[in-house]
Amino acid sequence: MDRTAPVNDVFETGSELDEPLLYRSALRRRSAAFLIDYALILILSVPAAIVVFFLGIVTLGLAFGLYAFLLPVVAIVYIAFTMGGAAQATPGMRLANLEVRRLDGGTVDPTLAVLHGVLFWASTVILTPAVVAVGLFTRRKQLLHDVLLGTVVSRKF
Repeated sequence: MDRTAPVNDVFETGSELDEPLLYRSALRRRSAAFLIDYALILILSVPAAIVVFFLGIVTLGLAFGLYAFLLPVVAIVYIAFTMGGAAQATPGMRLANLEVRRLDGGTVDPTLAVLHGVLFWASTVILTPAVVAVGLFTRRKQLLHDVLLGTVVSRKF
């Protein structure tokens, strides 16, 4: 009785995500997209800060504590509606011609998009150089949070 399986049954024979052109200059594009998205989040935080200011006045200062959570909340909502939406990309990623894909072929839902963003920030705070270093050594230019979540950021064709 032969206990070995054919090679095609054991190893994935390849997918469209293995195309090297999808990842050409991906890390540079991701960096540019990050800067664009960060600027947009800061711009969106201004009206939210104004709302919190007036809430603080109405509540006699109680709502001023919301300033501590303002940027993270704006960023989470931004990521959930953009990366977790139909385009599968934030506006910065769209300008850089990038999109997020799951390795299993599914779509990125808002929950996975928020988890992607939170893991990115957490890994950046804890392991700043290692996050980028992982992208230099992975075949699909995945960063640490991409590897953990089973996602990939690639060029959109």
